[in-house]
Amino acid sequence: MKIRHLMTATLLAAALCGTAHAQPVTEVGGVKYDNSLQSGNTTLVLNGAGVRYKAIFKVYAAGLYLPRKATTTEAVLGMQGAKRIHIVMLRDINASELGKLFTRGMEDNAPKEEFSKSVSGTLKLSELFFRMKKLNAGDNFSVDWTPGVGTMIYINGKPSIEHIKEPEFFSALVKIWLGQSPADNLLKDALLGKPPETRNNNNNNA
Repeated sequence: MKIRHLMTATLLAAALCGTAHAQPVTEVGGVKYDNSLQSGNTTLVLNGAGVRYKAIFKVYAAGLYLPRKATTTEAVLGMQGAKRIHIVMLRDINASELGKLFTRGMEDNAPKEEFSKSVSGTLKLSELFFRMKKLNAGDNFSVDWTPGVGTMIYINGKPSIEHIKEPEFFSALVKIWLGQSPADNLLKDALLGKPPETRNNNNNNA
């Protein structure tokens, strides 16, 4: 009987261990990001995750999910398939102000033609943040790109606006963090999966 119990306990421990290895997580700023997740019928992998700092203060954690790993902005934008940016707030912030910073970041990084095609979606994003008034520490939002459908924004897991069909909108939004003038160079490098020792710091907007 004792042997049977021992074998059962061993198998249970192995099963739990296997489950843990099947769903590993990456932790940044106290936020845990699954290293893989399902988006529709597509499995996405965590390309990288990091923390947005403003001076010495943590503002939010961000994670980038792609169909496969990429180490450059061009590779991320040129990759086919579903994509996701998931952001978790680490402090309370005025949502309207954050929306304005996002808009500025998009305008600063996207070519004029691309930004002009994303204006409709940018206005919807600004209106969404304006209605919210405030984002509290622990609140989260995801920006999902689905080919053939468009961009959907989820606030705390709930869809918040209609799909934004223009692909230029998602591209311009990604460039807030991965463009030539990113919100935070350290965060850009983290999202691109670069090791900490190779990262350069320089903070801008958003």
